[in-house]
Amino acid sequence: MEMVKVPKDEYEKMKAQVAMLRELEKIDFDLLRQFKASLEDVKAGRVRQVA
Repeated sequence: MEMVKVPKDEYEKMKAQVAMLRELEKIDFDLLRQFKASLEDVKAGRVRQVA
């Protein structure tokens, strides 16, 4: 295995980015797209009230 020296601040920045990417893996992007489409429908007035 090859070793690379990285300044501590750069290491912390990369570590934070990895943590953020792990959180993004948990997001259901299909559900997010559906929510966005529904919000656009509401804004455009294409929604009927269902009781």
